[in-house]
Amino acid sequence: MKLPFLLVPAILVSGTAAGALPPEPALPPAKDGADALFRQARDLRYAQRWFDAAGAYRALLAKYPDSTRAPESAFWLAATLEQDQRWDEASAAYSSFILRYSDQRLLIREAKLNRIRCWGVRQWDQPSAQAGLVQALEEDRDEVRVAAALQLAKRKDARATPVLQQGLRMPVSAEACRQALLAMGAKPELPEAAPRFIVVRIKEKKATPQDTVTVRVSAAFAQGVTNYLSDTQLREARAKGIDVQRILAEALSEPKGTELFSLDDSDSKVTVTVE
Repeated sequence: MKLPFLLVPAILVSGTAAGALPPEPALPPAKDGADALFRQARDLRYAQRWFDAAGAYRALLAKYPDSTRAPESAFWLAATLEQDQRWDEASAAYSSFILRYSDQRLLIREAKLNRIRCWGVRQWDQPSAQAGLVQALEEDRDEVRVAAALQLAKRKDARATPVLQQGLRMPVSAEACRQALLAMGAKPELPEAAPRFIVVRIKEKKATPQDTVTVRVSAAFAQGVTNYLSDTQLREARAKGIDVQRILAEALSEPKGTELFSLDDSDSKVTVTVE
């Protein structure tokens, strides 16, 4: 059966993200110039023509600033610049989006986390990036503060320590914060949590005797790997019915022994549990 072979690599790279992008709804038929430009920009982005896609989003925002497509375009402009590794432009575009479209609550969350990632890349070379990370330590969202602290911890910046200690109490970030504190020479203020594993079991029904293949992946490792996934990879996984963000969140928070999901057909049975 083909499905298990798709599941295993997807689980191996599952995780949060900070930087995961929200799913995009299907577009209705084009009605006006703004919608046509939005479609053009989206097609260019899907083709990974980042420079051209950014130009199309900018053209839309310049020509149709009051369009209903403007908030999405501002967000995807920033995301496109990030994909093109134009970190300073991307962080500035995220900041512009956050200031102008404060009513876009879901996208604001993603924009703040993605901006943290851009600043993290540039913090060694760009003083404003480091300043942005320090300022983000005062954010109202716990996940944004912790994301900023984890970036600053790479430079062993002691200003990250209080937020990292707070992050120990958050199941999704506890292990990453513990490791960051230890790397900085600081003692975690909570006892070390027992390690968690995402366990995939594939049982072939037609084999004689019936064989079971077991794959165990550290949940903390899976969370770290997720930082390297692109929005395209996450979107492709969702299209195959695998929501890696949800799987990891449950793996880090649900009681051990919880079955995250299972699939069963005439050839084999696949179960994914947290242990």
